[in-house]
Amino acid sequence: MIRRRPPAPLQDAALVAVSLIDVSAHFDAGEPLRMACAVASAFSLLLRRRLPLLTFLLTLPTVLFSDAVIASLVALFTLASLSRHRTLLAVCAMAFTLSDMTSLPSPNLDLAQTATLITLGYTAATAAAPVFLGQLVQTRRDLSLRLAEISEVRDHEQLLTAQAVLAKERAQLAREMHDVVSHQVSLIAVRAGALQVGTADADAKEAAATIRRLSVQTLDELRHMVSVLRASGGRPTELTPQPSLADLQQLVSGSGIEAKLMTDLPHDLPPTLQRAVYRTVQEALTNVRKHAPGATASLHIRHEGDAVRVTVTNTAPTRPALPLPSAHHGLVGLRQRAALLGGTITSGPTPDGGYELCLELPAEGTA
Repeated sequence: MIRRRPPAPLQDAALVAVSLIDVSAHFDAGEPLRMACAVASAFSLLLRRRLPLLTFLLTLPTVLFSDAVIASLVALFTLASLSRHRTLLAVCAMAFTLSDMTSLPSPNLDLAQTATLITLGYTAATAAAPVFLGQLVQTRRDLSLRLAEISEVRDHEQLLTAQAVLAKERAQLAREMHDVVSHQVSLIAVRAGALQVGTADADAKEAAATIRRLSVQTLDELRHMVSVLRASGGRPTELTPQPSLADLQQLVSGSGIEAKLMTDLPHDLPPTLQRAVYRTVQEALTNVRKHAPGATASLHIRHEGDAVRVTVTNTAPTRPALPLPSAHHGLVGLRQRAALLGGTITSGPTPDGGYELCLELPAEGTA
């Protein structure tokens, strides 16, 4: 349970009251000037937080002229808790000691006497006590501030870490949505469009048109979601399970286009490299379906020296392309993936009106 400290005005009023009690304990009706000075010294404690040095100087005459010392000790403690000047604190403690040892207007300070030296030591210890206590309070306050700063920095770092993890997860999700979900929906739209054009049955044509329209709307929504996710994503990493080279033939067979796969890659390539090859082929086939209807494709995947090369070439389209939505993230994502693996991707039209995409990756770690 946290204990609340009394309000500052209440603390000051309590210290003034204690000082006045000290003055009354040493009250001397025959010395009205000294008593007035002591009372003024007690009330000067109300200034101790704003003007600690001035407050101590105002209380020092009371020590010099009377035995009421509580106000001056409180002022010395406040000064020590707020000031970082050790020399000033030492001078103030010495001033208090000499003032307490001196009794004006008739000073009697004989250092040759043992009793005087003992009193001097006691008085010096009395002056040192509030100084050390004030410094201790100041150190404790500084430590509390440092701990609060460290806690704030730690919370900020945790927030940044959580945001980084979230951004990475969003990037992963965006990549998977584009590579898998968009791939399948694009295939549905292409097949529905082909059915709509190729069938003579009115009901089938209407159903195909509905399927194609819904597929296109779904692709639009997916593109928007991928854009939102990529806006706060970091460098993409892979999710498991992921496809491998063993899945290439199934991908080509289910692509919906006439394609020929030629590969001599071993199946013990690093998983990251296998996934990069698979995603490149998948994106290339998706682009052929979307932008080159009726075209055929050839896929050459080979291991040459210290590099793996993937070449996907398609012929010119035989019919107009269907207007499918695209955010153009496919090739960008492929280039990012290739760059992470130290590879490159080039793409462009061929002289016969087709298109060619080439991926080259370093085959480090291959057997």
